[in-house]
Amino acid sequence: MTALVSYGGGNLRSLRNALLHLGVASRAVATPGGLEQAERIILPGVGHFGAMMRALDARGLRAPLCRRIRAGVPFLGICLGFQALFDSSAEAPGERGLGIVAGHVGGLSSAPRLPHMGWNHITPLTPARLLNGIPAPLGFYFAHSYAVPAGSASAALCRYGSDFTAVFEAGNCAGVQFHPEKSGPAGLRLLANFLEWKATC
Repeated sequence: MTALVSYGGGNLRSLRNALLHLGVASRAVATPGGLEQAERIILPGVGHFGAMMRALDARGLRAPLCRRIRAGVPFLGICLGFQALFDSSAEAPGERGLGIVAGHVGGLSSAPRLPHMGWNHITPLTPARLLNGIPAPLGFYFAHSYAVPAGSASAALCRYGSDFTAVFEAGNCAGVQFHPEKSGPAGLRLLANFLEWKATC
């Protein structure tokens, strides 16, 4: 079962429809027990970093989500759901992220305007499993004002004023700053690639 983490925000309907287009049923999960049954977990994200983390805490989802990721269950974070993997964010100083990946989510200080909204190309830095079979140019749909800085966590970059991490992969854990469910055939292929991932536990 592919679990879509439901915390009271996030674009669940579009994501569910994209998965149905691929022939995969998914389930919105808002309880720790639902996460324990998941074969794959997707954390979508729309909104504010602090509000999302507080909502995960209020539903008792933080600890089981971290436990399942660390146990090797395939995980994909989308947009704000990707940012949640890190320790903290400039959007909500003092609010703890999941802390799966060390680092801080920053603002797009060099951006020509905010939010960064619309189509943009990404540049792979390493062979990323999520991008298998997607022909160049790699264009995806973005909608955000904060991002993970370019660095060792980056599998692919996007430039909007300056470079930021567009794709992250580490073992069973992945994140994308864009919205694959709104990115046409390339986004569908990315989701299909993720659905092929197997648990590493």
